[in-house]
Amino acid sequence: MIYLPENLKKYRVLKDLTQEDVAEYLGITPQSVSKWERGVSHS
Repeated sequence: MIYLPENLKKYRVLKDLTQEDVAEYLGITPQSVSKWERGVSHS
């Protein structure tokens, strides 16, 4: 089973998006996206 950290980074890179792009789209901070990708936080 693949979890959020692997999927988030894989598809972000495939779509040529930065963590800032994803954060802006979701209305969250880039730091949150970074934590999700590192598996530090799942909330």
